[in-house]
Amino acid sequence: MNFKVEKRIGVRAPSERIWEVIADLPHWDRWNPVETEVSGAIAFGGEIVLTERIEGLPERRVAARVADWQPRAQLVWHEKRGFLFNAIRYYEIEELEPGSCIVANGFIFSGFFGEGFHDKHRRAIRAGCEAIAESLKTTAESG
Repeated sequence: MNFKVEKRIGVRAPSERIWEVIADLPHWDRWNPVETEVSGAIAFGGEIVLTERIEGLPERRVAARVADWQPRAQLVWHEKRGFLFNAIRYYEIEELEPGSCIVANGFIFSGFFGEGFHDKHRRAIRAGCEAIAESLKTTAESG
């Protein structure tokens, strides 16, 4: 079973601008309050390494593999946290009309320990997703 935490937000910017912000991994700490010190390559199977700072949880270094990506539409990576715990992290851009998009960012947890982690930390993770969404919106709309 999968357990999901997601935040969707309207952004008054073209999908190209939003993608430009997301695809600029080395500069995520300029706008992303949760995922910082990001490096890696957006490519199928590419590695992304980052520091994750979710309030209420210990800071941790994440090494994950890009599972899927499509310019101007999505970035998805997969982190295997152990035999019984997987996490998928994603950003999705849906262009409603030119200059107007819905952007989602979220986590999907699975595995035996994924359920417990989700139940225990759902509020902190949701607050992190909300902070990311607001900051991404502000950054994309101001550029």
